[in-house]
Amino acid sequence: MPADLVLASGSAIRATLLRNAGLSVETDPARVDEETIRAALQAEGASPRDIADALAEAKAAKVSARRPGALVLGADQVLELDGVILTKPQDQADARAQIAALRGKTHRLLSAAVVCRDGEPLWRHVGQVRLTMRGVSDAYLDDYVARNWESIRESVGAYKLEEEGVRLMARVEGDFFHVLGLPLIELLTWLSVRGDIAS
Repeated sequence: MPADLVLASGSAIRATLLRNAGLSVETDPARVDEETIRAALQAEGASPRDIADALAEAKAAKVSARRPGALVLGADQVLELDGVILTKPQDQADARAQIAALRGKTHRLLSAAVVCRDGEPLWRHVGQVRLTMRGVSDAYLDDYVARNWESIRESVGAYKLEEEGVRLMARVEGDFFHVLGLPLIELLTWLSVRGDIAS
């Protein structure tokens, strides 16, 4: 029997990945103040990995508190470049600035997931991917942002590897599902070990 999960997110790609894996998924987006949580953790010197994990847990715990008995999955993704965390671009100029900062360099995507039941964490994982961006031209960068803005406005780093953003990359080291924002293999393994899904 497929596992029943509540995804504490409105992310279409995460919901699609879970459903494509044969899971029954309901979405119930968490309303958490990500900026405040991120800023507080950064002020305390938390690592990008710990920030991603804390944001994922905050989402899962919030939805889990109002969904008794349900397995609730929270997820978050953090992009780190030379110790600096990038967030979703505010506008097209910010998107362009993010890509300009990333080009020719290697950055990390940290993809965190936490499963809670009745407000308590049962499982957590943070996957890491290293991506190296090509040195794309200013002209291509401008055209890319203009063409893709509606799609990339919700993506840290202002790119989607599953779309035209793949043309920005010179090298990707790590799990593709982590790039998409979900440590899917690790989650399925845990669900299998628990007996929630057949294996």
